[in-house]
Amino acid sequence: MRGTAQYVMPPHGGCLGRAFPCGVIVSSVLFFRRPMETPEEFTKIESIFVRHRNALLVRGQFTPIYTDYYLHLMQHEIRPPAELDQMLKDAMAMLALHLVARPWAETIAWTANLRAPRINLFVTGSSFEQAITGRIFTEDVREPDRNYFYSQTTAIEGAKPRMSTLEILGKDPIAWVSQYYDQSEQRPARAFRLDDENFALLAAQPDCDLAWLESLDEAAVAKISETEETTLLESRQFRFHCGCTLDKILPILGGWKDKPEQLFEGAEFINIQCPRCAAKYRVTRDMIV
Repeated sequence: MRGTAQYVMPPHGGCLGRAFPCGVIVSSVLFFRRPMETPEEFTKIESIFVRHRNALLVRGQFTPIYTDYYLHLMQHEIRPPAELDQMLKDAMAMLALHLVARPWAETIAWTANLRAPRINLFVTGSSFEQAITGRIFTEDVREPDRNYFYSQTTAIEGAKPRMSTLEILGKDPIAWVSQYYDQSEQRPARAFRLDDENFALLAAQPDCDLAWLESLDEAAVAKISETEETTLLESRQFRFHCGCTLDKILPILGGWKDKPEQLFEGAEFINIQCPRCAAKYRVTRDMIV
């Protein structure tokens, strides 16, 4: 007999705990270092200052991250609907750009709790670990009365995270960024989906030319390096990576060792899903100690 279970996280924001992982201090779980990959396996994200316009341009080409993301889906036999798949990819790109627009050593988690489709879309990343990951929750999602966006930022491991909650309009992660910056970052910003899996974020700096920022479209953003005076500030590299393993998840199940029947419900094994990347792990009774 085959059983299925999902690794449970604490509740937050009015959503069922098993469907909404944003309540955990994500800097303290599952971002573990591994040997550095070759540069080709990373997405390079550039932080550029647009002189005379006083704006920060952050841009990257996300094919390397998306390639690893799809290899992850294949490995764990995950097949999200096309619409949700695109939303998750867009959200991962937006978070990676936002991380580069922020100071180093921050870990950030975003969760969008949507009415239609009724999902929790979760992405998290760390500049320090140069990693981004995410997943979609479609089961046990409490229907909200409107769309909500939750952000959690942790600067130092063990420190209390900074939380932000706002109502969002629509279901496009690209549009959510402007709404988030207006309400939580207290400065205007615009995000753009460009050709060939390129994305860009422009965030206002002090004395920004706001009329210019508002006038931009995809074609203008793609040519900013040709039409404006720019200075490269820094480059960071990101990969799709969670860091979860069965050994790291099993201790969470230790509380069930004295009541295995409640956990396994007659099955010989259960399937556990990582709450951050949806990776699947098989757990047998003898593993619960």
